[in-house]
Amino acid sequence: MKAIKINFSEANDELFGQSKWWGMPDMPEDWEYPEITGDDGEPWPLTFVCQIRCADIAKFDTENLLPHEGMLYFFAAIDEYIETAWAECPYHNGLGEWSHDAFKVLYSPTTDNLTPFEITLDDDEPANFPVEAINFEEEAPYSYGFRLLGKATPGEVADYYGDYYNLLQIEEEERWDLRLYDMGMINFLIKPEDLKAKRFEKTMLYFESM
Repeated sequence: MKAIKINFSEANDELFGQSKWWGMPDMPEDWEYPEITGDDGEPWPLTFVCQIRCADIAKFDTENLLPHEGMLYFFAAIDEYIETAWAECPYHNGLGEWSHDAFKVLYSPTTDNLTPFEITLDDDEPANFPVEAINFEEEAPYSYGFRLLGKATPGEVADYYGDYYNLLQIEEEERWDLRLYDMGMINFLIKPEDLKAKRFEKTMLYFESM
């Protein structure tokens, strides 16, 4: 199985309806923005990580594992690990497997009738980070860096979940002040049968530090 490497570049606009990292998600207007309930009992918006326009990765997904139309969205409560975050979610997620309310993977089978979701905090500061354009290239199945598909890089997560596909892999990035302890890695993982059936709600998240 090949993986798909994710490359980043600065963007001059919000890249509406395109594949992008950070920024504002462009979702069906009848959707609700994913939230988590903090330790204080109040709802808190999950950090929007990225949206993947599935048509953009179709030529790299030669085994037809992912949808080739529509849009995939990834959210996670990772703002406490980003030094430039305006505020931190009042809910701590550490190493190991995260609870399902601390992240979300959503899928829209169409890219029609989308609307941008801009989220602001109580002081009217935006909760979205500056958008970055992304493009894709073929990658080895076991590799470091930011990628879709493949298997988890050998280590703790691979030992525990070796039969899962690596839906999305996130690592540290100095440009964003994204620090995941010591050489940390976040993996969105999914069983092959759930991916085939597009049961993205079955995705799990594992946070490992080397």
